[in-house]
Amino acid sequence: MDPILQIKDLQTHFFTKAGVLKAVDGVSLEIGAGEIVGLVGESGSGKSITGFSIMGLVDAPGRIVGGQILFKGQDLAKLSPAEMQAYRGNRIAMIFQDPMMTLNPVLRIETQMVETILSHDSSVSKIDAHARARDALGLVGISSPDERLRAYPHQFSGGMRQRVSIAIAMLNRPDLIIADEPTTALDVTIQGQVIHEMQRLCQETKTALLWITHDLAVVAGIAERICVMYAGRVVEQGPNANVIAAPMHPYTTGLLGSVPGQNRRGQPLQQIEGMVPSLMNLPTGCAFQNRCNLVSDICTSTNPDAISTKDGRLVRCHNIAAGDSA
Repeated sequence: MDPILQIKDLQTHFFTKAGVLKAVDGVSLEIGAGEIVGLVGESGSGKSITGFSIMGLVDAPGRIVGGQILFKGQDLAKLSPAEMQAYRGNRIAMIFQDPMMTLNPVLRIETQMVETILSHDSSVSKIDAHARARDALGLVGISSPDERLRAYPHQFSGGMRQRVSIAIAMLNRPDLIIADEPTTALDVTIQGQVIHEMQRLCQETKTALLWITHDLAVVAGIAERICVMYAGRVVEQGPNANVIAAPMHPYTTGLLGSVPGQNRRGQPLQQIEGMVPSLMNLPTGCAFQNRCNLVSDICTSTNPDAISTKDGRLVRCHNIAAGDSA
């Protein structure tokens, strides 16, 4: 079966007075129907811009300068804004970290959900749209949906607002959802509930999900495959179990070492020293060289290509052992 989404060598750059900032610089990944893929990395790694690029939400001074974003074979990067609008919120939806980026504070939930449906399908009656909105709230675990539809966003808790955002994303039964840090602002209990709901929805509806986060512990519990981004590039991607159990790229190893659950009780966290380099002035060679304890001469002179490994991974690192590569 062909993947729902194929990103091939995506490049999204921002052209500023200070220079060109390469926020996304050669990202490639795939997502199949019903699959959950985690895109993880520190702030500034380019993961959110990857999501915005898929949705066609990159504004000046940024633009997509290269690569393909194939959604069921259609290159979204070549569509006009009007053509992209037919996909956005319909076949492809996005859940933001702050649910108020989705919700209008002065409109009832019912109005916002019904209009989301009618804007993409004028053949649906308001009665049917209302019924679909009510069912969507029930699907994400919101009790008394008829009453909740009449409420305003400020009458909901943060966790409830995020559930409403998820329900809105699911309204038109999209083939793909981009979730950008959707649980970061929630407490741990609500975070777990939201993650459980998203997993269930993907299983039941076969919706593909790209889960963007800085928290490797979260994607370890939800994603089937993990893509690790650093300085605008995917440095390691592969099956969840393989990446978590035996990371190959030093950056992935550092991210896992920073997770409290991966350390022995009483031991300090294994922090990654230093900072992500400026995407406007990346060093020659590997972008991770100044923070890596395995750096060698080739790392400072040559940017590593993606290497395929025997266990189905792609890794950008000069230190991959010969026996590990396919």
